[in-house]
Amino acid sequence: MSSTTVQAKYEIKDPTLASKGKQRIEWAGREMPVLRQIEERFAQEKPFEGIRLVACCHVTTETAHLAIALKAGGADAILIASNPLSTQDDVAASLVFDYGIPVFAMKGEDTATYLRHVEIALDHRPNIIIDDGSDVTATLVKNRQHQIPEIIGTTEETTTGIVRLRAMFNDGKLTFPAMNVNDADTKHFFDNRYGTGQSTLDGIIRATNVLLAGKNVVVVGYGWCGKGSALRARGLGANVIVTEVDPVRAIEAVMDGFRVMPMEQAAAVGDLFITVTGNKHVIRGEHFDVMKDGAMVCNSGHFDIEIDLKALAERSTEIKEVRNFTQQYKLKTGKSVVVLGEGRLINLAAAEGHPSAVMDMSFANQAMACEYLVKNKGKLEPGLHSIPQDVDQEIARLKLKAMGIAIDTLTPEQIEYSNSWTMGTD
Repeated sequence: MSSTTVQAKYEIKDPTLASKGKQRIEWAGREMPVLRQIEERFAQEKPFEGIRLVACCHVTTETAHLAIALKAGGADAILIASNPLSTQDDVAASLVFDYGIPVFAMKGEDTATYLRHVEIALDHRPNIIIDDGSDVTATLVKNRQHQIPEIIGTTEETTTGIVRLRAMFNDGKLTFPAMNVNDADTKHFFDNRYGTGQSTLDGIIRATNVLLAGKNVVVVGYGWCGKGSALRARGLGANVIVTEVDPVRAIEAVMDGFRVMPMEQAAAVGDLFITVTGNKHVIRGEHFDVMKDGAMVCNSGHFDIEIDLKALAERSTEIKEVRNFTQQYKLKTGKSVVVLGEGRLINLAAAEGHPSAVMDMSFANQAMACEYLVKNKGKLEPGLHSIPQDVDQEIARLKLKAMGIAIDTLTPEQIEYSNSWTMGTD
């Protein structure tokens, strides 16, 4: 991918990391052929000429390629972090100094800094917002109503963000189009299942170096992220338990071969707990009370509220860091509970997030969703919109082509048969 030497306004941790970041960005690009093809087309067609764009995302090597593709398409884009522990500081530095993209993100930034960066993003007066959790969109709706006429639309990457957008729309607050990138087939079937599954276990192992074989691993929530985490944990030899509130997903987990039980039962037998629900306080005080000594808890849902860390702290006499991204809470009972990644996304806090090959399709959806919004400016109703099926299918075709895999096509006779209600047996 092409780069420039233009310096942009920025707020990053260490400019001297740029050369390392550029090397890692280029390495990730080897596994992102779909986005590379889209970038090449964008560079020729310039679909975002004159468009101001804000991306609130995890600042990783994969996100870098999305930002580069958008800039190639003519976007006046800036990037802020969507999570204080997910920023890769070398990537942030390279985007600024090698690619001329303004970045406001530092690993470990506090909440006040993060909120200030959200305001900086909105000061850019965006026409399009790429969101990861809908913080930028929610802030715009709450505090900057005067800017809404400038908004063409927003795109959302996560289940949590989609829930927030749906609530905004139900309250009559979402008055512009929002593209539901999360629910695209080429996103959640792969990113949420294979990406979250692998990267979550990667983060846990990097943070703890524990052997998972033989451990009781409790996966809290059996959506696509939960399915991926459960499958990968079982693949490493763990005994997987699933907790759920949805009866259909609970049956699915049982039929996939996992034990299913309420959290009050699972809490007493689990060695490692992974939350992937998108909800709050799914592990609470009463659960900590019955956990084994040394039980480990971590989160791979979006926000750091799935685990009730306040309740855990209230039960503790001491909190100390025993390894990087690993805190031990000594309880008043004498037992201990270990929290990984401060309850934030363990796959990004302690590891590098999803593999590039998976994010290739997710960010291809983001890029093409932005293009769809621009092409349909003024035509889309307010509220959530699915990624068009032809876009989803095109991303899948590009991925298969890059993998060197060919598939069958329907014959004219088969097409006729599929489209007819009068045709049955010969």
